[in-house]
Amino acid sequence: MFTRGLVANTLRQPIRTGSILVPRRTLASVVNRGPITQTTTLSNGLTVATESNPAAQTATVGAWIDAGSRAETDRTNGTAHFLEHMAFKGTGKRSQQALELEVENMGAHLNAYTSREQTVYYAKAFRKDVEKAVDIISDILQNSKLDTAAIERERNVILREQEEVDKQTEEVVFDHLHSVAFQGQALGRTILGPKDNILSIKREDLASYIKTNYTADRMVLVGSGGVDHDALVKLAEKHFSSLPVSSNPIPLGGQSSPKTKFVGSEVRVRDDSQPAVHFALAVEGVSWQSPDFFPMLVMQAILGNWDRSTSALTTRLAGFINEHKLANSFMHFSTSYSDTGLWGVYVTSEAVDRLDDLTHFIQREWQRMSTSVSEGEVFKAVAQLKAGLLLGLDGSTPVAESIGREMVTTGRRLKPAEIEAALDSITAKDIQRVAQKYLWDQDISLAAYGRVEGLLSLDRIRADQSSMIF
Repeated sequence: MFTRGLVANTLRQPIRTGSILVPRRTLASVVNRGPITQTTTLSNGLTVATESNPAAQTATVGAWIDAGSRAETDRTNGTAHFLEHMAFKGTGKRSQQALELEVENMGAHLNAYTSREQTVYYAKAFRKDVEKAVDIISDILQNSKLDTAAIERERNVILREQEEVDKQTEEVVFDHLHSVAFQGQALGRTILGPKDNILSIKREDLASYIKTNYTADRMVLVGSGGVDHDALVKLAEKHFSSLPVSSNPIPLGGQSSPKTKFVGSEVRVRDDSQPAVHFALAVEGVSWQSPDFFPMLVMQAILGNWDRSTSALTTRLAGFINEHKLANSFMHFSTSYSDTGLWGVYVTSEAVDRLDDLTHFIQREWQRMSTSVSEGEVFKAVAQLKAGLLLGLDGSTPVAESIGREMVTTGRRLKPAEIEAALDSITAKDIQRVAQKYLWDQDISLAAYGRVEGLLSLDRIRADQSSMIF
């Protein structure tokens, strides 16, 4: 959804790490000079978290809410995303046109997105306009009109967005992967929701979602760049003091949903008109707070990503696949949620008659992680991850994103130096341990689309997981 000066964007996929290598000594000197995160919790439970940069002339401020599509039911699936669209349609004191004009006159950007576990509304503005930006965010969070006529108009907008998403094969495959890996559970549902729900969601559903989930104890007001912590706390007290508190408050980072169960299962959507097959293989991954979070990221980086049109052969798997012309591209991923995760690989291949060889090479490399990964591979992967960390925190908005995500998912902000230390402590033995724990003889889920007829049965793929170390 795009309007003048305002953008709403739905995020679904895991954040990928970079592939630029930076010497560890250089990284350490940069990371340790990072700003300090200050936090304050108001009497109603709202947390204010900031990282100030006195030299910055712009700032990003926003609300990170511990609720996304996972907080819905089958009947209301799609409500969180629908609310994201309605946020910019006017409030009790600002019409849609007035809101757009105010944002434009500030030279600011107002943005929103929904994920499976979070809803986010934030603005990037000049330092002098932080108070106005906080006022706008608090207004759209607490006073959206949810006009019935606007709701009806927005249904078609969301349906068109759904059609666009359905054209993005990677999005489709990952949604299918969630649906089978977490089938029958909240994490298995899509963010946009099914078409029937988009057409039937009522104003009462939207208002109920706000009342239940937009509460002070499940929200973090974040500021980064040209912000002053004490000033933002005062603005929070002024604009957010009337936020309700959950009937059963749960500390940030606490488990607010029933534990999700991973299901080894599959879905194959055959379409022979496609030139290739797109598929994802995944085992159960780790939560944000798991002690194995960083080792799993390092293992992901060791196995890596590759595209035959742009990428160098930087990993063993890329060399095997390129030599035998088995795939167009592959991407390993590690996606985390509050209580579980998905770890695996997404592949595109036109060699549809050699998919058994392709899965063999992939699983052979997964097996090698359990037995013979080298310290050199770990060193290289750690350098990649640390470089990605630094490059990914360039600007007030990425910093705000990092603060908000960490505060909501873990209850605290990890200092860059802590992350660096955690990564530097990982050895080849750690990778072997997590590979044996999460890969060897573990259930696996498969989602495939396109020319799927050449893929081995799930039983056969699962059997290869259980014989990997022999």
